[in-house]
Amino acid sequence: MDKYSFLNAAHTAYFADLYEQYLKNPDSVEPSWRAFFQGYDFGSESYGMDGEIIEGVETQIPGHVQKEFQVVRLIDGYRSRGHLFTKTNPVRARRQYAPTLEIQNFGLSASDLGTVFSAGEILGIGKATLQNIVDHLERIYCDSIGVEYMYIRKPEEIQWIQNKLNINDNQPKFSNETKKTILKKLNEAVSFENFLHTKYVGQKRFSLEGNESLIPALDAMIEKAAELGVKEFVMGMAHRGRLSTLTNIFGKSAKDIFSEFDGKDYEEAVFDGDVKYHLGWTSSRETDSGKNIHLTIAPNPSHLETVGAVVEGITRAKQDSTSIEDASQVLPIVVHGDAAIAGQGLVYEIVQMAQLDGYKTNGTVHIVVNNQIGFTTNYLDGRSSTYCTDVGKVTLSPVLHVNADDAEAVVHATLFALDFRMQFQRDVFIDLLGYRKYGHNEGDEPKFTQPLLYKAISKHKNPRDIYAEKLLAENVIDNDHVKKIEQAYKDKLEEKLDASRKEDKTVITAFMEEDWKDFPRATEVEMMQPVDTTVAKADLASITKIISNLPKDKKFIRKIQRLVESRQTMFDEDRLDWAMAEHLAYGTLLKEGYGVRISGQDVERGTFSHRHAVVKVEDSEEEIILLKDIDDKQGEFNIYNSLLSEYGVVGFDYGYAMAKPKTLTIWEAQFGDFSNGAQIMIDQYISSGEDKWKTQNGLVMLLPHGYEGQGAEHSSARMERYLQLCAKDNMYMADCTTPANMFHLLRRQMLSTFRKPLVVFTPKSLLRHPKVVSTVEEFANGSFKMVLDDDGVETKDVKTLVFLTGKFYYDLDEQREELKRKDIAFVRIEQLFPLPIEDLEAILKKYPNADDVVWAQEEPRNMGAYAHMWMHWDKVKTFRVASRRPYGAPAAGSSTRSKARHQEVMDFVFDKTKNNQR
Repeated sequence: MDKYSFLNAAHTAYFADLYEQYLKNPDSVEPSWRAFFQGYDFGSESYGMDGEIIEGVETQIPGHVQKEFQVVRLIDGYRSRGHLFTKTNPVRARRQYAPTLEIQNFGLSASDLGTVFSAGEILGIGKATLQNIVDHLERIYCDSIGVEYMYIRKPEEIQWIQNKLNINDNQPKFSNETKKTILKKLNEAVSFENFLHTKYVGQKRFSLEGNESLIPALDAMIEKAAELGVKEFVMGMAHRGRLSTLTNIFGKSAKDIFSEFDGKDYEEAVFDGDVKYHLGWTSSRETDSGKNIHLTIAPNPSHLETVGAVVEGITRAKQDSTSIEDASQVLPIVVHGDAAIAGQGLVYEIVQMAQLDGYKTNGTVHIVVNNQIGFTTNYLDGRSSTYCTDVGKVTLSPVLHVNADDAEAVVHATLFALDFRMQFQRDVFIDLLGYRKYGHNEGDEPKFTQPLLYKAISKHKNPRDIYAEKLLAENVIDNDHVKKIEQAYKDKLEEKLDASRKEDKTVITAFMEEDWKDFPRATEVEMMQPVDTTVAKADLASITKIISNLPKDKKFIRKIQRLVESRQTMFDEDRLDWAMAEHLAYGTLLKEGYGVRISGQDVERGTFSHRHAVVKVEDSEEEIILLKDIDDKQGEFNIYNSLLSEYGVVGFDYGYAMAKPKTLTIWEAQFGDFSNGAQIMIDQYISSGEDKWKTQNGLVMLLPHGYEGQGAEHSSARMERYLQLCAKDNMYMADCTTPANMFHLLRRQMLSTFRKPLVVFTPKSLLRHPKVVSTVEEFANGSFKMVLDDDGVETKDVKTLVFLTGKFYYDLDEQREELKRKDIAFVRIEQLFPLPIEDLEAILKKYPNADDVVWAQEEPRNMGAYAHMWMHWDKVKTFRVASRRPYGAPAAGSSTRSKARHQEVMDFVFDKTKNNQR
């Protein structure tokens, strides 16, 4: 006892505070105290072989000091585990967890409840009895809001959170006017759903009923965010509650929503549209404080979490805008479903972007509309984690679990989340725990799968009525208040319904119309028009000089130095390769004021080490990006190696391109078929977005493609899948074979007056092929050629005319030289969609003596471009086909077998009597 006698006279509050610091962050405590506390923990928690407590430090500490430490442990227990014992589930009994937070589990007893402890000062309540401390902790951590945050590794964030929670015991404290506003927004949410339910019986609307408190929460967030300097909201959400959000938060006229419910045809003839709960919206709103705030809710497909990646991309593009002084002025909000956030891997990909230079958006507020059921699946069958929000812990983000029936708590938690985001520029998650009044859609019978739950729900009051009773008891409102505001809102809806039914057609407003006012939508006619992509040779020369000279005062790897300097040599020798096509395309566009953003795995160097847009200083790894030094007034150039994600990154870059039509936005796959991982983005957004939502997008996808014996996964970009998605005027498909054509293709993408997605099947072996070069003149004064005729033959001598695309041309040309054949011509189709049929027909007529017309491809017959050509150009049906036979896998794993198959196809091109069925 004498060893620690100094503890008798010391101020116990000091020890309690020091111990609390040790529990948060042991390394922040002075070493001798850290050793003391470690000994204390060991003595109180370690057990011997027979289960008895080892006698140690704990037994030598004065009793009153030891009790203080035990109270600190109790406080730490509430902070760490209080969320497990909250009142956050409005319709289900909470799962039971052990050990509980009973004081006996912390070495305390009922006899200690009246004792005053200095540990109360940790909570900001000063010295207090144990009973008061427990009551305080219960209100903070175990009422309608549960908070998870103790895993955060930054003490300043933990301290900020704890200080915030201590204010008013983490209980809402709103003025009467604010309470009435919350009730008003709750009424709008409840009444809107009731109105739709009676007017459109049985129609799907994916109602918000059971989670209506989302509406006052979003409303309060917008109002407060505007005061904190936020200028724009970018929001993404799936169907649940979307219609209510559109009309009650974003200001979309209920008349337009009713028109969509009535199923009228669209005003536009060339427009397919989408279901009402997928459409996007853009609007401006003046807040109560007189601030103007811009609101955007992105369109989304039925793939629930897909829109999250798009929202992050839109947000980053807006944050990169010169009109934004501070990135925090654009706030992304993503509304999830509980089953979707837990079950879909895309969420993890997006969460992992949160702090990466190329993808961060300075904090997203994630709100989970948790109705405890995914389709018909109970939450116990929908995830293994304790909470659906556990993915948020990947980035050590705080998570708030809130009872959706407690409207004030929901608003309070939302404002807490907003303040955290604005303070630390980090993600924060809100788990809005409610229920779903009806089935997955309003036509389902939920009692089939959850009979007990839906018995409880059928007797449960809605959040508006629960809150109205509370305000009535507080004398904030009178008995008639709810009836008055409900009737006024319903009268307004009736008026909008009458106006809607007087109109014959549905008008869909284009998403982000202001951003796209200078870009009229284009049909196939405009897509096929030539675009002037010429450049002055002097500009090409000056850009080449800049990108060929690394800083003289820095040391670089010798091979890199030679590669960079060789750019000037290529220009001087008039033999520009593929890398120069890219660099000069980017450089000229930057000089003309366009932005360029490139992302993907390995893009800084290029998967095949051809690009080297970013060069590292050898002894410091400082990054040198020469394309940032083109001109004083140039556009922004950014290039980022991505995380190992396709789905998330393609979604992000699609969103970026959606918000920045004057930036060339490129995603490059490491190998072409890796885009398989982003197939949902390709199907639901890239190929169909304009038809569904009037959304133009100029995203460029570079997909390395070509058969070089690298096996099934590194050969084919699966061009057949992209070509199958092509229709009318939805996107461009190209398979370039010359640097000049690639140069002009990239420039055309920006210099066009409209935007379409562009998929380019890029080469691998051709990046350094001696024949794959173009002249400076072809760069300066050329244009993009949709078809390249064979200029190395006399047309009258040609007996076999071969149409093909891509790298296969160079393989066949080499064999033609070996065979010394002058009677065969190769026509390269550089643009696969829209297919330049007129050009192809004209070329076909140029070869009157060709009695053998061939479609040749290196891919198996069930892959590649053959089916696409067959469908779009009738004459192809009469062509002889030279290809690998149909296979399940794109290529053989054996390089020997692959070469043999490749050679057989080439032999068959030159001699139709050869067997082509290996």
